[in-house]
Amino acid sequence: MSNAQNTDVIIIGAGLTGLTAAHYLKKQGKNVRVIEKNGRTGGVIQTVHEEDFTFETGPNTGVLGNPEVAELFEELQKDVTLETADPAAKRRLIWKGNDWHALPSRPISAIGTPLFSWYDKFRILGEPFRKKGTKPNESVADLVRRRLGKSFLDYAVNPFISGVYAGDPEYLVTQYALPKLYNLEQNYGSFIGGAMKKRKEPKEPRDSKATREVFSAKGGLVSLIKALEKSVGLESITLGAENTQVQPDRDGFTATITADGETQTIRAPKVISTAGGHAFNSLYPFLGKEELAPFKELKYATVTQVILGFKNWQGMPLNAFGGLIPAKENKNMLGVLFTSSFFQNRAPEGGAVLSVFMGGIRHPEMIDYSDEQIQQVLEKELVPMMKLQELKPNIQHIYRYRHAIPQYGANSKERFEMIDRLEGKYPGLILAGNIRNGIGMADRIKQARMITEKEI
Repeated sequence: MSNAQNTDVIIIGAGLTGLTAAHYLKKQGKNVRVIEKNGRTGGVIQTVHEEDFTFETGPNTGVLGNPEVAELFEELQKDVTLETADPAAKRRLIWKGNDWHALPSRPISAIGTPLFSWYDKFRILGEPFRKKGTKPNESVADLVRRRLGKSFLDYAVNPFISGVYAGDPEYLVTQYALPKLYNLEQNYGSFIGGAMKKRKEPKEPRDSKATREVFSAKGGLVSLIKALEKSVGLESITLGAENTQVQPDRDGFTATITADGETQTIRAPKVISTAGGHAFNSLYPFLGKEELAPFKELKYATVTQVILGFKNWQGMPLNAFGGLIPAKENKNMLGVLFTSSFFQNRAPEGGAVLSVFMGGIRHPEMIDYSDEQIQQVLEKELVPMMKLQELKPNIQHIYRYRHAIPQYGANSKERFEMIDRLEGKYPGLILAGNIRNGIGMADRIKQARMITEKEI
């Protein structure tokens, strides 16, 4: 193929993982070609500025869970500014009965909360002394029932899982979905005791950058995407790529795409894939049925997100990160994020921006609800919850995501093992993205940096 373009690394996907990987490869002096099916970079990350509102149509926030996030912002500081959330974001609300209740942040506040039963409040005193689990595939629900009690599962962990995974704690396996929690028990024997011991352990200076604060970027997350895009260079990114297929050859890999009405061929010794497992069948035609099976079996939560912007907020005080709704409360909504309460300039003075989430694993059928049906849910559930007299936002938009969040269940082990097998069988192929190593923005940034430092 004499007309093929040659590069050092082909990257499939111009989302956060792909762009971050390209950024670090460029720093190493590598030539990269990023291939993106959409007409813009960023993947699911997109910030919209409309009238006096700024809102996200995909992920709204990240957590500074590792130093790699802070370091990426430091490297890009000429083009993007890290924004951490107002302290109000530390307050999380849980719906129970007919009202919101603050999730306790300290042992004293846990005593008086109506969220948990008195039996479980007393039982938690014995958590540091319970034996650690012995089942590698123990679900998040079973772990929490065993160590904390059913009411903690129903009114703390279940809504938390809805907020992070839009998932079901009965399905998610702790070792894969919440590895830090799993390791606390396995390494220290206890959540409470382990957390206390970890705080006392000596840390590297860079670890102080992992503050666990909620973060975004000034002007919205698109500012981070644009900064990465500038670092990588648009000349290294192909947008609107259709019919993308990757095939191994003697010296690496060949990617064939259709862009601007023409077929293009790109060759490279290395390929970094950040695509979702649901796309593997068409992207990698050289993979057999058995090789594809673990990726086809990967379950995804569908999510419907509704953005509501109010120039004059007339509802309850929004002095919190947002509110989550446990499955036990039998609502269609998963939760509401009060974005304008903890990030600056997201709504006009006295106004508000709300992100309402519906569907998930709990109600997968809602992805097919019409706009009218979604409106009915808002009128029935959101209006009384937010203490509004009526629902009359100045802006309203509905976004639907069929492959929103992968669910790290018991089949994750097979998927991770297959990734190792395929990378061994096809040297130079690196399978990344949210099919492994976590689903959050911090996970994506850390993974991209690790694979470019260790595997390229």
